[in-house]
Amino acid sequence: MRNEEFESYEAYQKRCEQLICQNNEYLNEFSDYLEKSGISVKTANKHLDNSEFYINTFLIRFGGADIREGCSMLDDFFADFFIHKCMWSTPSSIKSTSTSLKKFYKCMMDHGHIEKDDYEEVCATIKEGLDYWIDICENYNDPDLPNPFTFF
Repeated sequence: MRNEEFESYEAYQKRCEQLICQNNEYLNEFSDYLEKSGISVKTANKHLDNSEFYINTFLIRFGGADIREGCSMLDDFFADFFIHKCMWSTPSSIKSTSTSLKKFYKCMMDHGHIEKDDYEEVCATIKEGLDYWIDICENYNDPDLPNPFTFF
């Protein structure tokens, strides 16, 4: 049994390494896309950093998901992981990261890596969830409110 678990872990590690390599190619395409859009280098780098964190940290950490699977994982990211695991989570960072991910997935659709339906799902999820995610973040970061995550 131990060898099977080890082999399974090795297979998972290999899949994650392959995904990171593929994701880095996507990020290079996204970088070119942003450069051609005419936005500032600082803004482009922020979009790249936000997207890289989502696809190479969150998606990899949660089962080695690819960008297509990531289209349906935005609520898990913003409503839970980002708020509870990222010290820099603020309402402003939620807004900027959601904007980055919309741009990233638009680029992926334009380059044929995801379907139009997937991109529309990303946009709808962000539109429907943004205010909720911001409320959760504000409450979580407010030291004057009782912590809803304390069980005692």
